[in-house]
Amino acid sequence: MAILTGIVLIVIFTILVAFHEWGHFIAARLCGIRVDEFAIGMGPVVAKLCKRKDTEFTIRAVPI
Repeated sequence: MAILTGIVLIVIFTILVAFHEWGHFIAARLCGIRVDEFAIGMGPVVAKLCKRKDTEFTIRAVPI
C-alpha cells in the first residue's frame, strides 16, 4: 500500500508542476520571449513529445 501511495504522490506532484510550468510558458510567449524547450522534469531526456513552432516539448528523467 505504501508503494502505491508513493507512486500516486509522484504522479500528482508531476501534474501540479507541469501546470505551474505551463503558466511560465504562456507568460513568456505572451511577452514575446522565444521558448526553445518546455520540459517536464530535469536530467536526461526520456521522451520527445513534439515540436511546435520553435518549442520542443520533452519529458525528463527526474520529475521535479
